[in-house]
Amino acid sequence: MSSTLSDRGGGAGKEFKSVALVDELQTRIREVDPLVNAICTPNPAALTEAARLDTERDEGRVRGPLHGVPVLVKDNIDTADLPTTAGSLALADQPPPPDDAPLVRRLREAGCVILGKTNLSEWANFRGAASSSGWSAYGGLTRNPYALNRSAGGSSSGSGAAVAAGLADYAIGTETNGSIVCPAALNGIVGLKPTVGLIPQQGIVPISHSQDTAGPMTRTVTQAAALLTVLTGGQIDYTEHCRGTDLSNVRIGVPRGPLWGYSTGLDQATEHALEILSRCGATLVDHLSLPTPGGDEDQLQVLAHELKVDLAAYLATRAPGGPRTLDDLIAFNKEHADQELQWFGQELFERAATTEGLSSPVYVAARLTALRAGRDGIDDLLRDNQLDALVSPSYSPAWAIDLVNGDHVLGGSSSHAALAGYPLLSMPSGMVSGLPVGLTFSGTARSEVTLIRLAHAFETARIAADGPFPTPELTQWV
Repeated sequence: MSSTLSDRGGGAGKEFKSVALVDELQTRIREVDPLVNAICTPNPAALTEAARLDTERDEGRVRGPLHGVPVLVKDNIDTADLPTTAGSLALADQPPPPDDAPLVRRLREAGCVILGKTNLSEWANFRGAASSSGWSAYGGLTRNPYALNRSAGGSSSGSGAAVAAGLADYAIGTETNGSIVCPAALNGIVGLKPTVGLIPQQGIVPISHSQDTAGPMTRTVTQAAALLTVLTGGQIDYTEHCRGTDLSNVRIGVPRGPLWGYSTGLDQATEHALEILSRCGATLVDHLSLPTPGGDEDQLQVLAHELKVDLAAYLATRAPGGPRTLDDLIAFNKEHADQELQWFGQELFERAATTEGLSSPVYVAARLTALRAGRDGIDDLLRDNQLDALVSPSYSPAWAIDLVNGDHVLGGSSSHAALAGYPLLSMPSGMVSGLPVGLTFSGTARSEVTLIRLAHAFETARIAADGPFPTPELTQWV
């Protein structure tokens, strides 16, 4: 990775030139992205936008710390000047959305340059049970820059792989259950899934209003904090909490069950991370447990019921003549089965289409079970042990891509927070056989300030102890 692609921010200095950075990144995209396939729709107006923002800077008008900084946006987030497809051919031929999503408006108002749209797991990985993360009919297959035969994770695969490959320092992902923190862990970057509702949900192709949120995917914790500041409207400057490594007043819980034990190498990297946190002065309260996060059936019921309602509401905002319901999408996929259904089916779509609305007793009971396991499980553990946050392994190392059989995920850290709508922050913790693995910080609702403080302290101390995190070679096969 070019050394010039370091922690770039706009700031107030006139020496920063957005046009030069965008031009450099576009060159790198042309050279590198054919290997990784992270970007599905480049923005042809990016250089024009950068030139306009450089002019503003030269005239003394700087919108904020990210003025002129290029940002990639996941292709399930509305942009009025670029297609929004969710990876599906059903939306690929439709006109772009009539308006930017509110979060995209905030990016533009802060002076960010939309560099392009990133590929994703089609429909954010909720169409068929045997899906392969990083594949969509519209965007093709995104690969992991650390090992091109390995998964980039999902569903924000393109955002994670793009940042890891040096195609941009800043990207936006979305998460329902693991879709930011999984690709962050697998690609060796920082992924921050905020509390649901902290960032506006409008203009994002939905699965579940109770679990969906957008969030930053970046190279460093400070960059994630800066991007979160913009995405949340600037009421809190999260970068102010990226300071020092002293955690002597912090109590961190370590819930071993059911979040450990599925990857020996990952567990070893996490033990090393605990040692670093302890050297920072944190009090570790070890060998705790979270409740098993309900049955898969309850979780699927919540997502299936909400998908049918939420997706219809979103499709109603798109141009006339396009799909309006799940039944429309199911029919489209059958008509284009050679492209859409070539690797896996749409049984999750078909199941969701049979649900009976959000007043259904089945949905109400499943949602209550989800909240008890997720929200109550996290909050009870924090309160009973007087904890500031929890820490756990993020995800198993990247699995080999297998389009025929689908993903081979050994385990992950996202389900409790997903059910609760609570925040997560995954960041690099080490390497296992040449593949990145991550550490996840989690907490109660609106605890982003705490998670950022802890993550920045760990990042700083880890680099001091172990050196910079290795960059991908883009040719390695593991």
